[in-house]
Amino acid sequence: MMNQSPAETALSRAMIRWSLTKATPVTETPTSTIYKVEQNGRDPAALKVLKPGRSEDERRGGALLAWYGGEGAVTVFDSTDDAVFMEWVEGKTLGDPARQGRDEEATEAFGHVVQLLHKPRDDAPEDLIPLRQRFQALFETNVRAWPYTARDLYARAVGIGLAMFDKPSRVVPLHGDLHHDNILSSSRGWLAIDPKGLLGDPTYEVANAFINPLGAQKLTADPGRIARLADSFAVRLGFNRKRILGFAAAHAALSACWDIEDGNSIAGQLDVLPHLLTAYDKA
Repeated sequence: MMNQSPAETALSRAMIRWSLTKATPVTETPTSTIYKVEQNGRDPAALKVLKPGRSEDERRGGALLAWYGGEGAVTVFDSTDDAVFMEWVEGKTLGDPARQGRDEEATEAFGHVVQLLHKPRDDAPEDLIPLRQRFQALFETNVRAWPYTARDLYARAVGIGLAMFDKPSRVVPLHGDLHHDNILSSSRGWLAIDPKGLLGDPTYEVANAFINPLGAQKLTADPGRIARLADSFAVRLGFNRKRILGFAAAHAALSACWDIEDGNSIAGQLDVLPHLLTAYDKA
Protein backbone atom coordinates (compact mmCIF):
# COMPACT_ATOMS: atom_id res chain seq x y z
CA MET A 1 0.00 0.00 0.00
CA MET A 2 2.86 2.40 0.80
CA ASN A 3 4.20 2.26 -2.76
CA GLN A 4 0.83 2.76 -4.45
CA SER A 5 0.16 5.78 -6.63
CA PRO A 6 -2.77 8.04 -5.68
CA ALA A 7 -4.86 6.44 -8.44
CA GLU A 8 -4.04 2.94 -7.19
CA THR A 9 -4.90 3.99 -3.65
CA ALA A 10 -8.26 5.39 -4.81
CA LEU A 11 -8.98 2.11 -6.62
CA SER A 12 -8.08 0.05 -3.55
CA ARG A 13 -10.29 2.20 -1.29
CA ALA A 14 -13.23 1.88 -3.67
CA MET A 15 -12.83 -1.89 -4.00
CA ILE A 16 -12.88 -2.27 -0.21
CA ARG A 17 -15.69 0.26 0.37
CA TRP A 18 -18.12 -1.47 -2.00
CA SER A 19 -16.85 -5.07 -1.56
CA LEU A 20 -15.80 -5.29 -5.21
CA THR A 21 -13.64 -7.89 -6.93
CA LYS A 22 -11.97 -8.44 -10.30
CA ALA A 23 -11.38 -4.86 -11.43
CA THR A 24 -10.69 -4.98 -15.18
CA PRO A 25 -9.66 -1.67 -16.78
CA VAL A 26 -11.91 -0.86 -19.73
CA THR A 27 -11.05 2.65 -20.83
CA GLU A 28 -8.98 5.63 -19.73
CA THR A 29 -9.69 9.32 -20.27
CA PRO A 30 -7.67 12.40 -19.27
CA THR A 31 -9.73 12.60 -16.07
CA SER A 32 -10.59 9.03 -15.07
CA THR A 33 -10.20 5.30 -15.53
CA ILE A 34 -13.24 3.04 -15.96
CA TYR A 35 -13.15 -0.51 -14.57
CA LYS A 36 -15.55 -3.40 -14.99
CA VAL A 37 -16.00 -4.91 -11.52
CA GLU A 38 -17.91 -7.68 -9.75
CA GLN A 39 -19.77 -7.43 -6.47
CA ASN A 40 -20.62 -10.58 -4.49
CA GLY A 41 -21.65 -12.61 -7.52
CA ARG A 42 -24.15 -10.04 -8.78
CA ASP A 43 -24.27 -8.51 -12.25
CA PRO A 44 -21.12 -6.69 -13.35
CA ALA A 45 -20.88 -3.03 -12.37
CA ALA A 46 -18.77 -0.07 -13.48
CA LEU A 47 -16.28 1.78 -11.31
CA LYS A 48 -14.98 5.17 -12.43
CA VAL A 49 -11.84 6.18 -10.53
CA LEU A 50 -11.06 9.89 -10.86
CA LYS A 51 -7.52 11.08 -11.44
CA PRO A 52 -5.95 13.38 -8.82
CA GLY A 53 -6.27 17.05 -9.67
CA ARG A 54 -8.50 16.38 -12.71
CA SER A 55 -11.68 15.33 -11.00
CA GLU A 56 -13.81 18.46 -10.50
CA ASP A 57 -15.69 18.10 -13.81
CA GLU A 58 -16.06 14.36 -13.25
CA ARG A 59 -17.49 14.91 -9.76
CA ARG A 60 -19.95 17.46 -11.13
CA GLY A 61 -21.00 15.06 -13.86
CA GLY A 62 -21.27 12.20 -11.38
CA ALA A 63 -23.54 14.25 -9.12
CA LEU A 64 -25.83 15.07 -12.06
CA LEU A 65 -25.83 11.42 -13.13
CA ALA A 66 -26.92 10.43 -9.63
CA TRP A 67 -29.63 13.13 -9.70
CA TYR A 68 -31.16 11.57 -12.84
CA GLY A 69 -31.96 8.52 -10.73
CA GLY A 70 -31.48 6.11 -13.61
CA GLU A 71 -34.11 7.81 -15.80
CA GLY A 72 -32.57 8.19 -19.26
CA ALA A 73 -29.09 7.69 -17.81
CA VAL A 74 -27.00 4.97 -16.20
CA THR A 75 -27.75 4.44 -12.51
CA VAL A 76 -25.24 5.63 -9.92
CA PHE A 77 -25.20 3.32 -6.91
CA ASP A 78 -22.85 5.40 -4.76
CA SER A 79 -19.91 7.78 -5.03
CA THR A 80 -17.03 9.34 -3.10
CA ASP A 81 -14.74 12.27 -3.84
CA ASP A 82 -12.55 10.10 -6.08
CA ALA A 83 -14.77 7.28 -7.36
CA VAL A 84 -18.22 6.61 -8.84
CA PHE A 85 -19.82 3.16 -8.52
CA MET A 86 -22.50 2.64 -11.16
CA GLU A 87 -24.49 0.42 -13.49
CA TRP A 88 -22.54 -1.52 -16.10
CA VAL A 89 -23.75 -1.00 -19.67
CA GLU A 90 -21.93 -2.52 -22.63
CA GLY A 91 -24.45 -2.16 -25.43
CA LYS A 92 -23.85 -0.37 -28.71
CA THR A 93 -24.01 3.40 -28.89
CA LEU A 94 -26.81 5.34 -30.55
CA GLY A 95 -24.23 6.31 -33.16
CA ASP A 96 -24.39 2.79 -34.60
CA PRO A 97 -27.95 2.87 -35.98
CA ALA A 98 -27.39 6.43 -37.22
CA ARG A 99 -24.28 5.35 -39.12
CA GLN A 100 -26.05 2.25 -40.46
CA GLY A 101 -28.89 4.01 -42.25
CA ARG A 102 -31.36 4.18 -39.35
CA ASP A 103 -30.92 7.84 -38.45
CA GLU A 104 -34.62 8.56 -38.00
CA GLU A 105 -34.82 5.77 -35.42
CA ALA A 106 -31.76 7.22 -33.68
CA THR A 107 -33.30 10.70 -33.70
CA GLU A 108 -36.46 9.41 -32.02
CA ALA A 109 -34.37 7.69 -29.35
CA PHE A 110 -32.25 10.82 -28.84
CA GLY A 111 -35.34 12.92 -28.24
CA HIS A 112 -36.75 10.36 -25.82
CA VAL A 113 -33.53 10.37 -23.77
CA VAL A 114 -33.70 14.19 -23.55
CA GLN A 115 -37.31 13.94 -22.37
CA LEU A 116 -36.26 11.63 -19.55
CA LEU A 117 -33.22 13.70 -18.55
CA HIS A 118 -35.30 16.89 -18.43
CA LYS A 119 -38.10 15.50 -16.26
CA PRO A 120 -38.72 17.88 -13.33
CA ARG A 121 -36.84 16.74 -10.23
CA ASP A 122 -36.17 18.39 -6.89
CA ASP A 123 -32.81 19.30 -5.36
CA ALA A 124 -30.57 19.64 -8.41
CA PRO A 125 -26.80 19.70 -7.77
CA GLU A 126 -25.68 23.19 -6.77
CA ASP A 127 -22.34 23.56 -8.60
CA LEU A 128 -23.52 23.18 -12.21
CA ILE A 129 -21.67 25.37 -14.74
CA PRO A 130 -23.68 28.16 -16.43
CA LEU A 131 -24.12 27.40 -20.14
CA ARG A 132 -22.85 30.89 -21.06
CA GLN A 133 -19.53 30.00 -19.43
CA ARG A 134 -19.31 26.89 -21.61
CA PHE A 135 -19.43 29.15 -24.68
CA GLN A 136 -16.45 31.30 -23.68
CA ALA A 137 -14.21 29.69 -26.30
CA LEU A 138 -16.62 30.72 -29.06
CA PHE A 139 -16.78 34.33 -27.92
CA GLU A 140 -13.07 34.70 -27.11
CA THR A 141 -11.40 32.92 -30.05
CA ASN A 142 -9.47 35.23 -32.40
CA VAL A 143 -11.16 35.13 -35.81
CA ARG A 144 -7.70 34.82 -37.38
CA ALA A 145 -7.40 31.34 -35.88
CA TRP A 146 -10.10 30.25 -38.33
CA PRO A 147 -9.33 29.47 -41.99
CA TYR A 148 -9.64 32.64 -44.04
CA THR A 149 -12.51 31.27 -46.12
CA ALA A 150 -14.52 30.32 -43.01
CA ARG A 151 -14.20 33.52 -40.98
CA ASP A 152 -17.59 34.80 -42.10
CA LEU A 153 -19.14 31.56 -40.84
CA TYR A 154 -17.45 32.07 -37.48
CA ALA A 155 -18.65 35.68 -37.26
CA ARG A 156 -22.24 34.72 -38.05
CA ALA A 157 -22.18 31.89 -35.50
CA VAL A 158 -20.88 34.27 -32.82
CA GLY A 159 -23.72 36.67 -33.57
CA ILE A 160 -26.28 33.89 -33.30
CA GLY A 161 -24.72 32.63 -30.08
CA LEU A 162 -24.92 36.06 -28.51
CA ALA A 163 -28.54 36.38 -29.65
CA MET A 164 -29.36 33.05 -27.98
CA PHE A 165 -28.04 34.28 -24.65
CA ASP A 166 -29.54 37.77 -24.98
CA LYS A 167 -33.05 36.31 -25.07
CA PRO A 168 -34.18 35.09 -21.64
CA SER A 169 -35.11 31.45 -21.48
CA ARG A 170 -36.03 28.69 -19.10
CA VAL A 171 -33.02 27.31 -17.20
CA VAL A 172 -32.65 23.60 -16.41
CA PRO A 173 -29.84 21.20 -15.46
CA LEU A 174 -28.17 20.03 -18.68
CA HIS A 175 -26.19 16.91 -19.51
CA GLY A 176 -24.11 19.32 -21.58
CA ASP A 177 -22.34 16.80 -23.82
CA LEU A 178 -25.19 14.70 -25.18
CA HIS A 179 -24.22 13.11 -28.49
CA HIS A 180 -24.97 9.79 -30.15
CA ASP A 181 -21.90 7.99 -28.81
CA ASN A 182 -22.65 9.14 -25.24
CA ILE A 183 -25.93 7.20 -25.35
CA LEU A 184 -25.70 3.42 -24.89
CA SER A 185 -28.20 0.61 -25.39
CA SER A 186 -29.14 -1.49 -22.38
CA SER A 187 -31.83 -3.85 -21.15
CA ARG A 188 -33.54 -0.69 -19.81
CA GLY A 189 -33.41 1.14 -23.13
CA TRP A 190 -31.06 3.91 -24.30
CA LEU A 191 -29.06 5.48 -21.46
CA ALA A 192 -26.86 8.59 -21.36
CA ILE A 193 -23.38 8.56 -19.86
CA ASP A 194 -20.69 11.15 -19.06
CA PRO A 195 -22.64 14.37 -18.42
CA LYS A 196 -20.70 17.63 -18.05
CA GLY A 197 -23.15 19.17 -15.58
CA LEU A 198 -24.33 22.51 -16.98
CA LEU A 199 -27.21 24.86 -16.23
CA GLY A 200 -28.99 26.66 -19.03
CA ASP A 201 -31.47 26.70 -21.89
CA PRO A 202 -32.96 23.21 -22.42
CA THR A 203 -32.80 23.72 -26.19
CA TYR A 204 -29.01 23.45 -26.07
CA GLU A 205 -29.28 19.78 -25.07
CA VAL A 206 -29.97 18.70 -28.68
CA ALA A 207 -27.34 20.94 -30.35
CA ASN A 208 -24.65 18.25 -30.45
CA ALA A 209 -26.92 15.89 -32.40
CA PHE A 210 -26.49 18.02 -35.53
CA ILE A 211 -22.73 17.41 -35.84
CA ASN A 212 -22.92 13.78 -34.73
CA PRO A 213 -22.42 10.87 -34.89
CA LEU A 214 -18.72 10.90 -35.67
CA GLY A 215 -17.76 9.15 -38.88
CA ALA A 216 -20.98 10.15 -40.67
CA GLN A 217 -20.03 13.42 -42.36
CA LYS A 218 -22.19 12.81 -45.42
CA LEU A 219 -25.19 12.37 -43.11
CA THR A 220 -24.51 15.36 -40.85
CA ALA A 221 -23.90 17.70 -43.81
CA ASP A 222 -27.24 16.82 -45.44
CA PRO A 223 -29.63 19.82 -45.28
CA GLY A 224 -32.57 17.40 -45.32
CA ARG A 225 -31.24 15.67 -42.21
CA ILE A 226 -30.80 19.03 -40.45
CA ALA A 227 -34.45 19.86 -41.19
CA ARG A 228 -35.63 16.44 -39.98
CA LEU A 229 -33.72 16.77 -36.70
CA ALA A 230 -35.10 20.25 -36.05
CA ASP A 231 -38.65 19.11 -36.85
CA SER A 232 -38.40 16.00 -34.67
CA PHE A 233 -36.98 17.82 -31.64
CA ALA A 234 -39.44 20.71 -31.97
CA VAL A 235 -42.43 18.36 -32.03
CA ARG A 236 -41.28 15.86 -29.39
CA LEU A 237 -39.73 18.30 -26.92
CA GLY A 238 -41.75 21.43 -27.55
CA PHE A 239 -38.61 23.47 -28.32
CA ASN A 240 -38.68 26.52 -30.60
CA ARG A 241 -37.43 25.37 -34.00
CA LYS A 242 -35.40 28.48 -34.78
CA ARG A 243 -33.80 28.34 -31.35
CA ILE A 244 -32.88 24.68 -31.91
CA LEU A 245 -31.08 25.65 -35.11
CA GLY A 246 -29.49 28.70 -33.48
CA PHE A 247 -27.91 26.66 -30.72
CA ALA A 248 -26.92 23.97 -33.24
CA ALA A 249 -25.05 26.52 -35.37
CA ALA A 250 -23.41 28.21 -32.38
CA HIS A 251 -22.38 24.83 -30.94
CA ALA A 252 -20.89 23.66 -34.23
CA ALA A 253 -18.71 26.78 -34.24
CA LEU A 254 -17.88 26.31 -30.54
CA SER A 255 -16.82 22.73 -31.27
CA ALA A 256 -14.59 24.03 -34.06
CA CYS A 257 -13.02 26.55 -31.67
CA TRP A 258 -12.18 23.72 -29.25
CA ASP A 259 -10.61 21.71 -32.06
CA ILE A 260 -8.61 24.70 -33.31
CA GLU A 261 -7.33 25.17 -29.76
CA ASP A 262 -6.30 21.49 -29.64
CA GLY A 263 -4.71 21.55 -33.09
CA ASN A 264 -7.34 19.26 -34.64
CA SER A 265 -9.09 19.46 -38.01
CA ILE A 266 -12.39 21.33 -38.19
CA ALA A 267 -13.39 19.87 -41.57
CA GLY A 268 -16.39 18.10 -40.04
CA GLN A 269 -17.80 21.26 -38.50
CA LEU A 270 -17.17 23.25 -41.68
CA ASP A 271 -19.15 20.69 -43.69
CA VAL A 272 -22.19 21.23 -41.47
CA LEU A 273 -22.01 24.87 -40.34
CA PRO A 274 -23.02 26.59 -43.62
CA HIS A 275 -26.15 24.42 -43.82
CA LEU A 276 -27.01 25.11 -40.17
CA LEU A 277 -26.66 28.87 -40.74
CA THR A 278 -28.89 28.68 -43.82
CA ALA A 279 -31.49 26.63 -41.95
CA TYR A 280 -31.43 29.14 -39.09
CA ASP A 281 -31.89 32.06 -41.48
CA LYS A 282 -34.89 30.35 -43.07
CA ALA A 283 -36.54 29.21 -39.83
